[in-house]
Amino acid sequence: MTTANVRRFFEHLQSIDPEPVTELNYSNDFELLAAVMLSAQSTDVGVNKATAKLYPVANTPQMILDLGEAGLKSYIATLGLYNSKAKHLMETCAMLVELHNGQVPRTRKELEALPGVGRKTANVVLNVLFGEPTMAVDTHIFRVGNRTGIAPGKTPLDVEKGLLKRIPKEFMQHAHHWLILHGRYTCTARKPKCHTCAVAAECTWPEKPTAI
Repeated sequence: MTTANVRRFFEHLQSIDPEPVTELNYSNDFELLAAVMLSAQSTDVGVNKATAKLYPVANTPQMILDLGEAGLKSYIATLGLYNSKAKHLMETCAMLVELHNGQVPRTRKELEALPGVGRKTANVVLNVLFGEPTMAVDTHIFRVGNRTGIAPGKTPLDVEKGLLKRIPKEFMQHAHHWLILHGRYTCTARKPKCHTCAVAAECTWPEKPTAI
């Protein structure tokens, strides 16, 4: 995709949704961190159903610790990998209480030091909570980056680096959410909705229908 088309691509997405937000429900910083940790290999809808029951009972690191790992599992058992997620979340809560006064840290290094928090989770937290222009490459963004030709890459990190390099700075704050939502609802994995796609003209996908 040409530089000019990349700009037009994001201008179109911006015109449709000027202020995109995460579809994970949260009311404080810790709730977002926990929700993102729980979202691995789970849908946002599924996570929101689980946290709708969990957060009224425990929505701070200390409250999760007081709930205990078995108690936590009872709320998140509907999610994939819930055993390892519960273990990591408990360990993270302990570190937040011991090292960060119960607060979510603001640096990548501190975030990625938390059990169960990798680069993608850290990028989401840095972007959503602290307004940093990061790019958290999930399965949707990986697909969109490759399929459209914006930033092809063999690994999520390749795509992340490509997107950070190619997206104009004025779009970076919201680019993460625009791409996720575009991949989730329009540029879907099996049957992309090319005929109703707002950025079809910019897309360079070889299999894109010729008449759109």
